[in-house]
Amino acid sequence: MEDLFTIAQQFSPEGRVVDVREFGNGNINHTFLVTLDNNREDHFILQRINTQVFSHPDLIMRNMRIATAYIQKRLDRSPLSPGRRWEVPRVLITRDGGDHWIGTDGSFWRAMSFIDAASFDMIRDTDHAREVGYALGVFHTLLSDLPAETLSDTLEGFHVTPRYMRHYDEVLAKCGIDGPPDAQYCRRFVSERRALAPVLENARAEGRLILRVIHGDPKVNNIMMDTASGQAVSIIDLDTVKPGLVHYDIGDSLRSGCNPLGEETGAWEKVRFDTDCCRAILEGYLKTARKFLTGNDFAYLYESIRLIAFELGLRFFTDYLEGDVYFKVKGPEHNLARALVQFRLTRSIEEQETAIRAIIRTMK
Repeated sequence: MEDLFTIAQQFSPEGRVVDVREFGNGNINHTFLVTLDNNREDHFILQRINTQVFSHPDLIMRNMRIATAYIQKRLDRSPLSPGRRWEVPRVLITRDGGDHWIGTDGSFWRAMSFIDAASFDMIRDTDHAREVGYALGVFHTLLSDLPAETLSDTLEGFHVTPRYMRHYDEVLAKCGIDGPPDAQYCRRFVSERRALAPVLENARAEGRLILRVIHGDPKVNNIMMDTASGQAVSIIDLDTVKPGLVHYDIGDSLRSGCNPLGEETGAWEKVRFDTDCCRAILEGYLKTARKFLTGNDFAYLYESIRLIAFELGLRFFTDYLEGDVYFKVKGPEHNLARALVQFRLTRSIEEQETAIRAIIRTMK
């Protein structure tokens, strides 16, 4: 494979690459921050796309170009409120005019503009939570009138929980039922909640929920924050932009934002769902998104919050059983530990169902 400097230089015809270093902590792609000796643009983001996960990276780039161009046109036509900054990641073009570059080893590389702002792995306070919700609401609102079928389904089955359940059953059948106590706990947890899996997809099949353009991975550290103003200024990591249910995004935002101990905590028994944070995220989200949501959308908000936490736990546990073939791990028990965190979060959501539903009712 070519060295990183050579690869980065393919995307910077107007500047010389002076540094390339690993950046961020994503679970799927390999990400690097590139520094240039260019007065106009000092940095950009370089990524090697995991083609085992994203089997059609060319379609990912097409979706990204369509969505970012559409958002920018909407902003040009109707800016956000005065005093609000919002940046759209730009796809950088290679020297030969493409939106990606293929290495001699077949590796797939793309580059995006650098957003000069900070990201955080966990919510710091309710003001931050409100801004996280606001960012997702802005994203959904700006794309709410782009027909979902305009985009390709680059990850068929992504966030379709019944498919993850079927895959789990296949993997479990191959690996057997033995394992450490924590794995046995996870198996029981999944078994007791199998009926949860189709709730959103059934609603879509019956016409109660409709496909829209979604982000696909709106976790807290994909929301870029201006540290001076404390305001959200962008949402990044657009690989999973595709047709889907906005409930997937809402549930994932709350799942990642309302766990004060974070996804990687070793104290999984102490994990809890923070309802104050939940209220703040929904307040921020609905500040812009309320205008396009329907009564049925509101009716399924609680189900989305519980389901997406359960779904991620199911995916982590399945990957653990399968030998860690999807998520990057730091050790043989890493995915099992991740699953335990998500399952404890799911249980906490269930324990506070009455309170969460009351929060949702007050916001209709």
